[in-house]
Amino acid sequence: MKVFIDSADLDEIKQAYEWGIADGVTTNPSLMKKAVDKRKNINLKQYLNQILETAKGTPVSLEVTETSAKGMITQGKKLYKLFNPIANNVYIKIPVNPAFKDSDKTHFAGIEAIKALTKANIPVNCTLIFTPEQALLAAKAGAAFVSPFAGRIDDFIQTNNKIKFNKTDYFPMEGKEKGKVTLNDNGIVSGIDLVAQCVEILEGYKTEVLAASLRNTRQVREAALVGADISTLPFSVIKDMLKHSKTYQGMKNFTKDIVTDYVKLTK
Repeated sequence: MKVFIDSADLDEIKQAYEWGIADGVTTNPSLMKKAVDKRKNINLKQYLNQILETAKGTPVSLEVTETSAKGMITQGKKLYKLFNPIANNVYIKIPVNPAFKDSDKTHFAGIEAIKALTKANIPVNCTLIFTPEQALLAAKAGAAFVSPFAGRIDDFIQTNNKIKFNKTDYFPMEGKEKGKVTLNDNGIVSGIDLVAQCVEILEGYKTEVLAASLRNTRQVREAALVGADISTLPFSVIKDMLKHSKTYQGMKNFTKDIVTDYVKLTK
């Protein structure tokens, strides 16, 4: 499973690439604006250029802000034309459904935009996936990535059932029970279950499943176990992936047993 860093902080992105574990970057406009505002003598375009150069050779998802099919297609093409020449690694992030409610007439605007951009040889990361059927339609439209939001489904199930929780808490892959009933959202019992169903339903498609909204290391492990092609992770979760008390204890024991003659061989 590939690991993307989900961040707009250039220092975090550079660190992840220096560690040698980053296979891509996902960003959003509001986080980038906040990151730029913290810095002096740099504008948004310059800042984005630096992110793209840092991630050269790996995908960077840039999100549209328009909501109509025409608007997303136009903006997606402009973003690609403006930024892809920097490092040839831009993917355009399109919402699977930009509608705000059931009565809106824009439900298929995202699918239309994916189809048009893909036809123009612009790779698309389809975001805001909450059902396997959404992922299926995005894949049929040609999306390079589909991004099921695992953590947000966990939040949704717990909120709907009046369960108190912290967002970084582990939510079981097999779901939670209330009484003798496993809580679910139309047959989805957890965020990782959503990822697993997307993986299964897209078997045979070129589209890659990008597990998003992962809040802890166990979710990362489970996303890999169910076959996600990619996970996109906050910097804090990436750092936590190497932590274990027995590793620290083992290092202390190893250093106590260092053989001087052995060390001299490498001097």
